[in-house]
Amino acid sequence: MDITDPQVERYAAEHTSPPLPHLAEVAAATREQTRSPGMMSGIVVAALLEALVVATRARRVLEIGTFTGYGALSIASRLPADGTVITVESDDQRAEIARRHIDASPDAAKVELRHGDARQIVPTLDGPFDLVFIDAWKGDYPHYYEAVLPELAPHGLIVCDNVLWGGDVVDPSPDDDNGRALAAFNDLVQRDERVSNALLTVGDGLMVIWRAS
Repeated sequence: MDITDPQVERYAAEHTSPPLPHLAEVAAATREQTRSPGMMSGIVVAALLEALVVATRARRVLEIGTFTGYGALSIASRLPADGTVITVESDDQRAEIARRHIDASPDAAKVELRHGDARQIVPTLDGPFDLVFIDAWKGDYPHYYEAVLPELAPHGLIVCDNVLWGGDVVDPSPDDDNGRALAAFNDLVQRDERVSNALLTVGDGLMVIWRAS
């Protein structure tokens, strides 16, 4: 299922500010050198993350799921000189690729790559975080969510990617493990009185979460 008309998606990308040159190079390398380039944040999602960094005046950001580093570097490009994005990646090969991209970036000093299991690493991190971007194992979203919510800054945001999973979540009985996991996660957030949320039909679905007033 296409969440939005592909022609509309192309139009949206064409009318979104293009990535900075060093980010465009990371995106090109990801498309050319990885088997699953679709795991990389799209241009509209990356630009939205940059906008949220600017809007929240973020200084401390957490990303769960680095892939090749494009998302982390997009975020870092809008952080102040003393800002930090901690990004966590469990896969050895992806972490190695991300490290190369980070080291070659003008924003390398703002990025701290943690290599390992996010379920173990995230609970050891101290907040507050102004922005948290979750784009890792879908079945673990509830675990990440519960771990980061206490560390969220008062005006901070949690953004979770792929929450529509190609539209599978609207099926009463999704036949895909990730679809079932994400449908359950969306319901969990919707019922959680500690937060407010908005599910956006951007990319493969973004759940934006903030503390309830």
